[in-house]
Amino acid sequence: MAPFAAQGFEPARVALEHQHIYRLYTAAGECLARVRGRLRHRAARREAFPAVGDWVAITPPQGDGEAVIEATLPRRSRFSRKAAGDVTEEQVVAANIDVVFLVMGLDRDYNPRRLERYLLLAQESRARPYVLLSKADLVDDLATPLAEIAALAPGVAVGAVSVRDGRGIDVLRRVLAPGQTGALLGSSGAGKSTLVNTLLGEDRLATNTVRASDQRGRHTTRHRQLVPLPDGGLLIDTPGMRELQLWAVDDGAAATAATFDDIDAIAVGCHFTDCQHRSEPRCAVRVAIEDGRLDATRLESFHKLQDEARSLTARQDARERIQERAQAKTISRSLRQMYRTRDRE
Repeated sequence: MAPFAAQGFEPARVALEHQHIYRLYTAAGECLARVRGRLRHRAARREAFPAVGDWVAITPPQGDGEAVIEATLPRRSRFSRKAAGDVTEEQVVAANIDVVFLVMGLDRDYNPRRLERYLLLAQESRARPYVLLSKADLVDDLATPLAEIAALAPGVAVGAVSVRDGRGIDVLRRVLAPGQTGALLGSSGAGKSTLVNTLLGEDRLATNTVRASDQRGRHTTRHRQLVPLPDGGLLIDTPGMRELQLWAVDDGAAATAATFDDIDAIAVGCHFTDCQHRSEPRCAVRVAIEDGRLDATRLESFHKLQDEARSLTARQDARERIQERAQAKTISRSLRQMYRTRDRE
């Protein structure tokens, strides 16, 4: 921030963004802001614009006016996904987070396969993942799902919470110590906004019940927002995600290794060091499935996410090549124009 402070800019943190209008937390309080025109021109890509949780340098508002965002400071962590639809773009869901809470309800929202995808993206975010099984009051045997998720995510903290009986809420408060920023991610109806309200001690965020017909949630949180908590922590509430495609995976095989380290450990016994665990002979992973040591659906998820990561990398590389060619053409046109102008003179 020092170089920006020398220019008279002040620090602020993005609390909410809606159609490129931002609500910021500053030392003087809250204010609205827009991005400076030249920054907006440089930030052609979606991921270059400020996201909720970002620290930014601003020109403070004058009177009742808006602040101006001059620059986005480097992010120390970010949870990203591929933007919904056919476009190959990164969407930053939350920035500068210390812990990412992966929330899954213990009703029909419970889906270990979907959690694997969240865990993979959490590993890439550089934030600490924490699996929260919400609605713990709905099950009598809580030990079974806790054990299943702990086995699926070795080394990742797993906890159960219930806003009805208060179970696990104190643990959540301790994790969100003063100065810590967390983000709640999960599907609609998982209870994210209800958790925020419980931690706030008031019904500040809109909530809704799941549909009785299929227990699917309704989208009540429309925008990501950063909420200060009474104990000094901060929490980013996010809308439920209908689509969670991978992003920012450097290598398909390496990216899945941390999430599927049970498969990685078994793979040490494969005959071929580059075994893909598909049809190769003397594959230790497939033997583990045959003798019951590994669930076949676990390997199916491994292959699916690995293939998706490789496909995404190929699309990202293609996009980079297109952008490089477009940039080269722009430079070439500028040079030709400069030479024509010089020759006329």
